[in-house]
This record gives sequence, structure tokens and C-alpha cells, in this order.
Amino acid sequence: MVDSCLSFVSIYGSFLRRSLSAAGLSSQTIDIDSDTTLHFWGPSAATSKPPLVLIHGFGPHGVWQWRPQISFFAREFDVYIPDLLFFGDSFTKGSDRSEVFQAASVAKLLEKLRISRYSVVGTSYGGFVAYRMAAMWPERVEKVVIASSGVNMRRSDNSELLNRAKMKNIEDFMLPSTAVQMRALIGLAVFRRPYIPDFFLNDFINKLYRENRKEKLELSKGLTLGQDDTDQTISPLPQDSYQMQPKNTTPKSQSQLRAVAFDPQL
Repeated sequence: MVDSCLSFVSIYGSFLRRSLSAAGLSSQTIDIDSDTTLHFWGPSAATSKPPLVLIHGFGPHGVWQWRPQISFFAREFDVYIPDLLFFGDSFTKGSDRSEVFQAASVAKLLEKLRISRYSVVGTSYGGFVAYRMAAMWPERVEKVVIASSGVNMRRSDNSELLNRAKMKNIEDFMLPSTAVQMRALIGLAVFRRPYIPDFFLNDFINKLYRENRKEKLELSKGLTLGQDDTDQTISPLPQDSYQMQPKNTTPKSQSQLRAVAFDPQL
């Protein structure tokens, strides 16, 4: 069987690690306190380039979602790609599962690295984390980009999403456990989707979605934003804001931090 002797996900993972190493980044792990450890990719030592933090969404961990942007931005920025808690090799013994705690953990990581000012880009779930970081520490976050993220969503938005996906539970959509569920997620995330065989989707699920599934489900229920059906208005951010470019385009200016539009799940 192909799926028992060959893992395309593992092969691509090796390619990602080589790509990041070629961009001058290395895999690092830091204990930010006695309970919490964060893994990230970043430069071995800070340079004179401005720091840029890329925060991934609720799917595969950071480098899977940011590889094209990493290669581009690493030319002019010190790029840091943390794995959020319970993604990749980041974990905590604590019980807090909110995006506020995720934001605080990333901020502590940057404190440990002695980075006092930085810009943040977050996509999907990472957009919630980026918003919290920018709102809680405006003196640290210089600029922020929030891409493909419903930070002002309502609880009923999940129901509408499930109706479109023809699924019953938001957990099955956020954390697919079968090829059918994964195909439904791709169907909503990608405009022109190619046919992907089940063995490839199952490999993807087994390698990137099954790990820490219980804790990730708790994260999906631990969001503090979007928990009612009112037209809530989130507080405006004081930082500079930037517009996301159309899909499959390149940022016009690295220094302007214009984000590339991309599929937040794949």
C-alpha cells in the first residue's frame, strides 16, 4: 500500500525544513515559564533587520502555512514563526485554552529573545492571536496584518459555515478526522480544487491533525471572541493597518508588510 510505505507529508516536511534553513532560520525551543514551552523557527541571532512574527492558523503548524512568505520576507526581516500551543512541538501544562493565553505565550517568547518591538502577521485562528497581541501590547507591536480571520465574527457564523460544508459539528470542520471531512474543508477553502486521493488526505490527517486533538478541540471552544450573536464591535487597533493582496500575487513592498492572500488551512 502506498500510504503504508511512503508519506508525502513527511517528504514535504523535509523540504520545508531545508527551505527554512536556506532562508537562515533554525528550529529552536524555549521554556517561557515552568509550565509552557514554545517551539519556533527563527534566526540564530538577531540582526539589524526589523523583527516580523508570522502566526499560523488552526491547521498544520507554522511552517506549513507560511513557507512562501518566509522565503520572501526573510530577505528584509528577522522572521519568527512560532508554533502555537498544542501545534508542532509547543505545549503547556496549564489549563487556559483562550487566544489571549496564546497571545501572552508568544509575547513571553519574544521577551525571552529580548525583542521589544516587532510586527505581527496572523491568519485564520492566528489572526485572533495577532489581534490580542496588538491590543494588549500596543507599545510592542509596531504593525499588524490580520488575514482571512473573522475576529469580529458572531456565534451564528459557525452555523452558516457548517451549512455550507454540510457538516454537523464545527470540530469536524476545524479538525477533520476523515478524508471526506478534509475534502469538505478544502472545498470551502480553495476556489479551484484538484482531485486529491484519499490516501494522501489520510496521510495529511494522520501526520498533522491527530496530534493533540483533545487539546486542539479545547482551543476551538476556548475562544473569547465571537461568543454571542450581537454585532459586536471590537476595539480598533492603534497600529498601522494593511490591506491583503489578491490571491496568487506578491507583496508590492516588503517594508509595507502587505500580506499575500493564501489558503489559511493548507
